[in-house]
Amino acid sequence: MPRTRAMRVAVSAAGVLATAFFAFPTYWMVTTALKPSGQLLSDGYDLVPLGLTFEHFVGGTGKAGFLTALGNSLMASLGAVVCALVAGLLAAVPLARMRFRGRKGFAMLVLVAQMAPFEALLIPMYLMMRDLNLLDRLPGLILVYFGATLPFTAWTLRGFVRGIPLELEEAAMMDGCGRWGAFRRVTLPLLGPGLVATSVFGFITAWNEFLYALTFMQSKDNVTLPVWLSGFQSKFGTDWGATMAASTVFTLPVLIFFLVVQRNLVSGLTAGAVKG
Repeated sequence: MPRTRAMRVAVSAAGVLATAFFAFPTYWMVTTALKPSGQLLSDGYDLVPLGLTFEHFVGGTGKAGFLTALGNSLMASLGAVVCALVAGLLAAVPLARMRFRGRKGFAMLVLVAQMAPFEALLIPMYLMMRDLNLLDRLPGLILVYFGATLPFTAWTLRGFVRGIPLELEEAAMMDGCGRWGAFRRVTLPLLGPGLVATSVFGFITAWNEFLYALTFMQSKDNVTLPVWLSGFQSKFGTDWGATMAASTVFTLPVLIFFLVVQRNLVSGLTAGAVKG
C-alpha cells in the first residue's frame, strides 16, 4: 500500500510539472501583455507582474485591420471545418461499412495524403489557385484549408464509424427505420465524440496556419489573423506589449470553440443507443 501511494504521488507530481512546463509560455504571454511598457524589456523576469495595465490590449486590438482579419480567419476556419466534416463523413461511412474493390488502397491514399508535408505542396497549390483565379480570394483559402484537414477527418471518422456496432443500425431498421433514418437516428449521434475531435483539430489547424495565408492573400482586406500579427514587427523594432496582447486575443476563439463543442462529448456517447 505505501508503495502504491508513493507511485501515485510521483505520477501526480510528474503530471503537475509537465502541465506547468507546457502552460508557462501561455502564462508568460498573458502576463507580458498586462505589464506596463517600462517593465517589458527589463533584465529580469517577474513571475507576478508588479503592475497591471490593459493599454497593450487597447493598442493591439485597435490596430487597423484587426476586425477584418478576425472575420477572415473565422470564415476561413469555420468554412473549412464544415466542409471537411461533411466530406469526411461521406467518405468515412463507405470506408468503414462497405466492401468494394480498392477500398484498402483508397484508405491508404487518405493516410498518405495526411502524412504529406503541407509546406511541400505550396508551389503546386499556388499554381492551381492561380489557374483557377482564386488567389487573394477567401474561397481559395477555404479550399486549401479544406484539403489540409480532410484526410485527417476522413481517417479519424472511419475509426469511429467502425467502432459503432452495425447491429444497432440493423435493429433500428427492423423497427421501421430506413437505412438513412437508422444512420441519422443511431450512428450519427454516436459519432459526436469523433465529430468534436476532428472539428477541433481542423479549426486549430486552419486558425493557426500562416504560410499559405501569407502567400495567397496579397491584399490587406483579405489577410488572416496570423498574417496580421506579423505587422507588429517593423524595421524600428517590435511592439512586444501589443504583440503579446494581440496573441492573447488570438487564442480566445479557439478556446471558445472548444468550450462550445465539448458539451457534445458526453451526450454523443449514449444518444441513439437506447430505444425510445
